[in-house]
Amino acid sequence: MKKITLLLMAVLGVLIAAVPALAQGDAAAAAASAVGTKAIAAGIGFAIAVFGGALGQSRIGAAACEGAARNPGAAAKIQTMMILGLALIESLVLFALVIVFIKT
Repeated sequence: MKKITLLLMAVLGVLIAAVPALAQGDAAAAAASAVGTKAIAAGIGFAIAVFGGALGQSRIGAAACEGAARNPGAAAKIQTMMILGLALIESLVLFALVIVFIKT
């Protein structure tokens, strides 16, 4: 039991001595790390926006095809509304792209 206590105290002493040595960091390295993290976060956020836009566009396309198949007489109106919905979804994705470029 005495050896285990001595070993734990030695490990604790090494850990306490290592804290001041590891506490000092390079300011340039920290800034570069922050820029890299910001770029990765912006990329992930834009990927989520693109994924959501693609899902929305695919659902609009499927619903428009189904609506035109059920009522061929209304196909022109359905197509007009589909194009409007696709344009709005694409504008949101492009807005997300602009935000990514501004923030990085």
